[in-house]
Order: sequence, then structure tokens, then C-alpha cells
Amino acid sequence: MKPQDHYVDLHCHPSLKPFGKSFNYKPTGVQGSRRSSKRSLWYFDPPSVFDKLLNYATGLTKFSQSNFTSLAIGDVGVVCVSLYPLEKWFVRNKMKNELILDLASNFALGIGDKRIDYIQGIQDYYRDLENQYAFYRQLDGKIIRLPQGIFRYKLVRNYREISDLQKAAESDRGIQTICVIVTIEGLHVLNTGLRKPHDEEEVMNNLEKIRDWKYRPFFVTFAHHFWNHLCGHAESLTGIIRKFADRTEGMDLGFTPLGLKVLRRMLDNGDGKRMLVDIKHMSPKARKEYYELLDSEEALFKDIPIIVSHGACNGLKSDEEPIVSFPETGDKLNPVSINFYDDEILRIAKSEGIIGLQLDERRIASPGTLKETKKSVKRNKIMHYRSALLWNQIEHIATLLDANGYFAWDCMGIGSDFDGIIDSLNGFWTASELPYLADFLERHAYNYMQNPKLVRPENRIAADEIVARIMGRNAQEFFRRNF
Repeated sequence: MKPQDHYVDLHCHPSLKPFGKSFNYKPTGVQGSRRSSKRSLWYFDPPSVFDKLLNYATGLTKFSQSNFTSLAIGDVGVVCVSLYPLEKWFVRNKMKNELILDLASNFALGIGDKRIDYIQGIQDYYRDLENQYAFYRQLDGKIIRLPQGIFRYKLVRNYREISDLQKAAESDRGIQTICVIVTIEGLHVLNTGLRKPHDEEEVMNNLEKIRDWKYRPFFVTFAHHFWNHLCGHAESLTGIIRKFADRTEGMDLGFTPLGLKVLRRMLDNGDGKRMLVDIKHMSPKARKEYYELLDSEEALFKDIPIIVSHGACNGLKSDEEPIVSFPETGDKLNPVSINFYDDEILRIAKSEGIIGLQLDERRIASPGTLKETKKSVKRNKIMHYRSALLWNQIEHIATLLDANGYFAWDCMGIGSDFDGIIDSLNGFWTASELPYLADFLERHAYNYMQNPKLVRPENRIAADEIVARIMGRNAQEFFRRNF
């Protein structure tokens, strides 16, 4: 596999667990220099049989999914890492007993009790953000020897640096580099959302500091799970966390005046420091307001692509007209507002944007589809049945784009959301299994292409090309145009 054909993950959280475990040491926030350390980004923690049974039973994922060893084994060449100070309200919620709260939070998130204690008392999200950013920079470029070869990760500032590293790897087959693009999930990082008055000047100053980072975030997920006083969020939680964590404040609202101010400054490219917006987690109302801003000020924002770093389709025509236009695929999808409507997928394609399809079973398939999915104790059959859930998403997007006169295969990628508190596709537990995911998707693509229901001849392409595009090439091209 050539370096430029390695896989790309548009959204995952390699640092969530090791950064959390670093709070068991003094000083906190220091990455372990050995890959055997639990506070190392390279710490390899494949799921045990018990871990898998726990995931089957509860949806909890305590094992590491996107550590750099797993990424290396999984042939990931470029990864968009998400800096994410965990919101306080995950671990400060309706549970009353402090011990039970700590144990439940640690069990659910796997980040360590000292980190839980810190988040429960956090008063400055921005400081935590900077510490996470520093965590990646500490061992940037450090050589790591694995059974699979010699590796390193390198933070990159633009596509040219990615291209140069890939060309170097092609000419010198010694060191294999995982290119790391910095992103942020949730603008509570500007130090809002703590359920106390926030300081507008502090918010804008923190934004300017981020814009001045050497490795400035390529894109930022504007909203997240809880009200950040900038932009309304969509319902995003499930299971036990949803039961105990109150997300209702700010849910389904649009932008606040301060949020619009932040948004405009993020998109300002007068000084060449634009940060793109990832619309995942925005409420439908906020997403509409964002589209309206782009449309109404086309001279300023005409070249801005719509980004969904980790998302899924809901199968519905639009928020205003929530009907299924393509029942064969649409009826299998999860019709919730955090997922994206058909008219939004068309907007992504028109803007030459991208949607990273996430690998969370609860998001990509409806409860009924999950219930009806065949079961097996054989690994290859589990992988076949579970990968079909992702193929439903791919087929829906292709059908929609083809019916509306677009090329069907160039706006999709993978945004796994590994280590992001997800219930990943059974059988595809970590980044190590991405090559298997590619293989099984190619099976589905091949079967589909035996009798494709696509009108446009240019959309009838080979199965291996479809999968190569989704697993990496589309994202690489998106970086070339925009990063």
C-alpha cells in the first residue's frame, strides 16, 4: 500500500484515556515515554473476551480503540485527533452518592478516578484544552519500534506537510509516519458551559490564542453534548449516561449573539487563520442558521465546505419534511435529529465537503434494524452482518446523490469516533480492524454493483475504487483542497 493510499480517520480520540491516566502521576498531563505506559499514546490495549462481552451487554467501551499502535496496525496514515476537555456534567450529574458517581463515571469512561475528580471540579476548560494540545506535542516525532515496523506520529500544519511526509516514506521505507491533524470537539473549550456567568472578553481571547497555535485546528466541532452558551446542541446521549446527565438546557436552540461572533471570527480568513466548522452535534436549528449565514454572505464564505467529521444519515428528506424518500435504505437508518437529513447531504456534496461516517451502531442504524440484524458466533459472519449496517449508510448517500445528479462516491469518508464513548460495530472494535472493515465493505460494494440502481453511468465504478475512496482517498483530496 502506497503511503497516500493508507486509511484516514476524520475523527477519533487517541488521547482521551492516556491523558486521563496521566492524572495518576505528578506532574499531570505528561505523556509516558515508553509505549508500555498507560499514559502513552502508543499504549496497546486490545479488548479481552470480557471487554467484548461487556460491550455486547452494556455498550460500554473501556478498552483503547485509537491508540497509535492500533492506528499503525490498521494502516491509518492520517488521523484527525479531537482535543476534547470532557464536559463536567458527564461526571457531575443526577447521581447523588459521591462514591457511586466516581465508580460509575470511571467505569463508563475508562479514564481513571483522578481524572474524574479533576473534571468534577474543573473551572477552566481552556487550560485543560492547552494541556491536551501539549500532551500531543511532547513526543511529536519520537521513533517507536513495533513488531510491524518503525513508526512515529507527526503533527502537521497543512496538506503540503502531509504530502512531503508521504513522499519521504515512499522513497525511504524505513520510518512509517502517522500524520496528525489537530481538531477540537466542542467550543465549551473557550471556557463556557460551566453553568455560571461567562466572560465574553475571555472567550474571544481564548479563541485568538487557539488561532495562534503552531498547529492550529483544521476544523472545530462547534457544539457538543451540553449547552455551551454559543450554539444549541442536538440530543446525543443514550443508555445510562442519558438517564443521569441532564442535557436539556440549550438543546435544539440556535446561535447566541456571542456564538455568532465566535463563528464569524473562526471563519475569518483575512489573516490566513481560518478554522473550519464541523456541524456535528449542532441542533437542526443551528445548522440551518449556519447554512443561512454562508448563503447570505457568499462573497465572504463561498469557498467554505460543509464538514461532518463523524456522523450518519437519518434517512429523512429534511427537517421541515421528515419523510423517507428512499425507503430501501432510508427505513434502515436512525431517524434522529443529530443525524443528517437528505437535503444536508446534498449541501455537503454541493460544497465539496465531506461526511466522516461514524462507527457507532446506535447512530448508523435504527433500533429496529439493529434488532433484526443477524447474529452469529463466527467472527467472519459477525463482521459481514455488522459492516452491512455501515454499507446501508453508504448506499443511501450514493442513491441520494445519484438521483440528484451528483457523483455518488466523493464526499464520504470514515470518522470512526473511536474512544469517543461509542458502541462500535461489533467485530470492528478498534482501529486495528479497519483493514477488515475495508474488506467487508468491498464485499457489499461488489454485490451492490452486480445490479446497481444508479442512473448516472459515471457512478457505476469498481467496488475496490468505492472502498478506497471511502477509506482514505476522499479525505486526502479534501485535505488537498482545504488544509
